Amino acid sequence: MQISQHPTHTLDLRVRELRQLFNSLDPAPFLNKDLDRACEAYIENWALSLPHDSHMHLTIHVEQLPGESDAGALVGDAIHNYYGYKIELVRGELGQLLRLGRLSLGVGLVFVIACLLLAEAITSFLPGPGAKIAHESLTIVGWVAMWRPVQIFLYDWWPLKGRIKVFENLRFARVSVVQA
Repeated sequence: MQISQHPTHTLDLRVRELRQLFNSLDPAPFLNKDLDRACEAYIENWALSLPHDSHMHLTIHVEQLPGESDAGALVGDAIHNYYGYKIELVRGELGQLLRLGRLSLGVGLVFVIACLLLAEAITSFLPGPGAKIAHESLTIVGWVAMWRPVQIFLYDWWPLKGRIKVFENLRFARVSVVQA
């Protein structure tokens, strides 16, 4: 029996000082600060290109390492907290999408039933090619109304679940801060 090992991927970031990693306009304490947008985009683009079962390691090379000996642990905790926050945001987005899907499904089902019933009523009361055209048109329009809920439940939720998985990997990534 072969035991599969999850690959570990390392991203090297180079900064002059640790403050460059974080949004300077965010007034939150260090452990709750947002990442700088450019830094966040760089990390996430790297992480999104990796397999979902990867282990991640962020190595931050700093020119001016602060005097505190636990700076690496603080930065690691701040990054982990940030991606924990991002997980909750994307879970909220997924919840909203699924609520929209359920609402769209309910509206779509009512509409398709109404269209199909109206199509049957037209063909039973009005014979001829015009009734057949109306029947086919109402059938198509009714099923087109189901397009959005089907799209949501078949396709739209996947990318959000993938982002949650990537952010979970980043939340538990090993973070090292080293002198450049």
